[in-house]
Amino acid sequence: MTLVEDSARPGAYLVRIGGTDQSYVDLTDPLRLEFDYVQRIADVIDEIAADGERIRVVHVGGAALTLPRYVTATRPSSAQIVLEPDTELTAWVREHLPLPRQSGIKIRPVDGRAGIAALRDEFADLVIVDAFAGARVPAELTTVEYLADLRRVVGTAGAVVINVTDSGALAYSRRVLAGLTRVFGHVVYGAEPATLKGRRFGNIILTGSDAALPEQSLIRRAAGSMFPYRLMTGNQIPRFVGSAVPFTDDDAEPSPDPVTGGAHFG
Repeated sequence: MTLVEDSARPGAYLVRIGGTDQSYVDLTDPLRLEFDYVQRIADVIDEIAADGERIRVVHVGGAALTLPRYVTATRPSSAQIVLEPDTELTAWVREHLPLPRQSGIKIRPVDGRAGIAALRDEFADLVIVDAFAGARVPAELTTVEYLADLRRVVGTAGAVVINVTDSGALAYSRRVLAGLTRVFGHVVYGAEPATLKGRRFGNIILTGSDAALPEQSLIRRAAGSMFPYRLMTGNQIPRFVGSAVPFTDDDAEPSPDPVTGGAHFG
C-alpha cells in the first residue's frame, strides 16, 4: 500500500495498492470526490436523501473510506457500517488517513456476503457495493442470490448501488444488470460514453430499487459533470440486457481484468 500526496492539494492523498489507484481522500474537504464514478455514487446519495438527513448506509468494501467520509460530512447523524475483510488495510487507513471523531462509521472485518447475510430485513436505506479483490470485482458479489439478499436488507423503499468494471461488448455488466432487473422494479445503468461504445475499460454504476428512482435528476447530474456519464433507464434497460442472463452462485465470475488501466477502484 502506498500513499501519494496530491502536490496541488495539501491534505489530499491517493491510495495505491498493487499498482492500482484504489482511493482518493481529501482530509480537509471530504466533499471533494476525485474519481468520476465515486461522484456518480454520490449523486444517488444526494438524490435519495436531502442534505443533513439521517440515513443508514452499508458499504460493501471500505478501501480508504471515501464515501463514508462524504456521508458523514453531508449527513452527520447518519449510521454507517463498512464491511471490509482486509483488516491490514483498515488498520493502515486508520493510521494514515484517520476518520473524523464521532464519525458514526463502524467497520466490520467481514466479507460482503457474510456481512450482508447477518443484517436484519430492511436494515438500510442504501447499500453501496464497491469492493475489489485486486482490480476485479469478486464473483460472489454480483450473483442474483446476493442481489436478492441486498434487496432484503434495503426493503421496498431503499436502494442498492453497485460499481463494477467492464469493457468491449460489456457482457459482464449486462449479466449483472440482468440480475438487478430480476430482483428490483427500477434500475439505472451508467457509464462513460467511451465505455458504452466499447472503446475504454471503465467503471459501470448500477442502481436498483423497488421504489421509483429519481432518474431524470440523476441523468442531469451525470450529463453535467466534468466527465459525463450516460445513464440508461426505463425501456432502455431490457433492450440493453438483451439475451444476457443473471450470474448465479453456480456460474459466477469476477469482473474482467483491466485492459487499459483507465479505471479506478475503491
